[in-house]
Amino acid sequence: MGKLSGFKYREVIKKLKRFGFVFLRSGKGSHQIFFNILTNRYITVPKHTGDIPEGTLKSILDQADISVDEFLAN
Repeated sequence: MGKLSGFKYREVIKKLKRFGFVFLRSGKGSHQIFFNILTNRYITVPKHTGDIPEGTLKSILDQADISVDEFLAN
């Protein structure tokens, strides 16, 4: 298990909102699309039960241009 393991959807969204992301709309299936007006970036977050896989969370952070250390510190 790495640094990004064990994060649930709600925890991830809470942290992303601290970085300025706001809910924009629902995507296909059980995905949510968020937007940050300051950085003009869109991210897609799967809304599933259980933990978000580490690779998926890393991908979300890459889309958001947030480092793992920034995410964990915030």
